[in-house]
Amino acid sequence: MTRYERFKKHLLKNKVISTGACRGILPVLSLVFFLLCLLSCSGPDENSGSGNVKGLKAGRDYVYVCREGGAGGYEAFPDVCRLKDGRLMVVFYAGYDHVSLPDENHPRGGRICYVISEDEGRTWSPARVLYDGPDDDRDPSIARLSTGRLLCTFFSLKRKDQGWEGLGSRVMSSEDGGIIWSGPRLISGDYYCSSPVRELPDGRLILGLYRQAETGSHGAVTISQDGGESWSRPIDIDNGGYPLDAETDVIPLKDGTLYAIQRSRGESMCFSLSGDGGRSWSVSEPVGFPGHSPYLLRIPGDIIVLAHRLPATSLHYSLDEARTWSQNIIIDKVIGAYPSMVELRDGSVLVVYYEEGQGSDIRARRFRLTRSGLTWLTF
Repeated sequence: MTRYERFKKHLLKNKVISTGACRGILPVLSLVFFLLCLLSCSGPDENSGSGNVKGLKAGRDYVYVCREGGAGGYEAFPDVCRLKDGRLMVVFYAGYDHVSLPDENHPRGGRICYVISEDEGRTWSPARVLYDGPDDDRDPSIARLSTGRLLCTFFSLKRKDQGWEGLGSRVMSSEDGGIIWSGPRLISGDYYCSSPVRELPDGRLILGLYRQAETGSHGAVTISQDGGESWSRPIDIDNGGYPLDAETDVIPLKDGTLYAIQRSRGESMCFSLSGDGGRSWSVSEPVGFPGHSPYLLRIPGDIIVLAHRLPATSLHYSLDEARTWSQNIIIDKVIGAYPSMVELRDGSVLVVYYEEGQGSDIRARRFRLTRSGLTWLTF
């Protein structure tokens, strides 16, 4: 029995579940869940197809994207995109812990930072501040539109009594490659985001959201028809009664259908389809394997890559427009994950992710994927 199978058996037997996105919106069993993941999924499955991730070496198999964001030593939740001038930009959360509410030592709490690479991800600039509001500003994602405009989405947590409350999802924009940013604009006060804005073939923008409701966590989407200036009322995706934490990402399929995938709380992530541009969605169905913080990327050869957390930092890929998926492939044994990907100029893929734990840092690996299989590359 693999580590993951033992872990899943333990969850089912003891009913230990994470009842909220581990990005800290809901004060639940996230810490217990992380400890179980660290104990039970610290290495790859024997049949993961990943090679020996236990022997990964910094500078060869992976590089550090950032080890110090200047806000307490905890760097997490990275997201990468290519700028109009060809450089790579990674935005990320910098704080002192998984949740970094303002305190005496950190009066503005967590903040959003970024780094730049001019050599296809081999080296990275020192961290710079993108946004640092009065609360715990966190979980940024970055997207470049066909116009060159950048959109950074995120949400914030505010101290309330002995805990915190969420302030909803917001967006900032830049017209000059990330030098100057607009102030934050509210997308929704009740929904949260964990994936980047996706530009559809017709020019509309779609953003995956999620929320907690009496009927459980639900994925959702919101649509913009004006380049991200304004957003529609969120459109819920029926969870079908499946236990989800529902962080949602969306990708267009070749036939025009939209495919949404949602974070699992139980045994499987779920997917939903839309045939009308995101205005309505099918009832969620299981994908067949678990995962947190899903991120979708289409690469040449009509291959869809799905990176996610659990077990450890992992990926699957599909050769048939998300109808079926490959076996699980371990990217790295670290459990933070929240992976993001970008295609490099040589056709390979850069995946960025974070470690988790005290002193969490952000890493990156490279791989090449064709319809014949995946190969890990060195730096």
